[in-house]
Amino acid sequence: MIVLRTVISYLLIILIFRVMGKREIGELSILDLVVFIMLGDIAVIGIEKHEHSFFHIILPMVILLMIQLVLSFVSLKSSKFRKLLEGSPSIIISNGKIDEKMMRRERYNFDDLLTQIREQGILDINEIQFAILETSGKLSIIKKEQQKKWSDKETAYPLIIDGEVQQQSLQQIDQNEFWLRQQLQIHGYKELKKVSLCTYSNGEFYIDLIDR
Repeated sequence: MIVLRTVISYLLIILIFRVMGKREIGELSILDLVVFIMLGDIAVIGIEKHEHSFFHIILPMVILLMIQLVLSFVSLKSSKFRKLLEGSPSIIISNGKIDEKMMRRERYNFDDLLTQIREQGILDINEIQFAILETSGKLSIIKKEQQKKWSDKETAYPLIIDGEVQQQSLQQIDQNEFWLRQQLQIHGYKELKKVSLCTYSNGEFYIDLIDR
């Protein structure tokens, strides 16, 4: 009986992980992590407490899967909900200057910072131009020498994400939403809400529509 419960729990968790999609461990969101922990605890209870009905163990797993699928679907459709659920990247180092206020807000200490810097093969913090703490907890680093190489290239500004206009990016290129709508119409796109991603770089647009 214990063997059967173990095999079924194992197969069910594998199935749930497959349905949830492919992600590296370091890229798991808070929601994914909570679901994984709860699934593990439920599976252990189901194996150890063999006097209980196994249906009472499977049901919570299925409910967790449904919650995960619903929230993931809403996250795909709404960038605001995604930011609320998973947060947004934080700039820890900007132009070589450490933002200590941002570190305190993210409860991110200097030991964490130095450890992640060393893990990327950087021994001198003076080499860093930008360091961005991603929502997964990973630290993305742009070195000063990389910044020099990229200085001649135009930044690709995200103007639309999931049908929502990114006002901050428009401000950075000194344009407004009216100008953006005009440009979309010129390129043959009449409905802004149907655009999944629109970026602007060096006078050129990249536009991708939402798959229906």
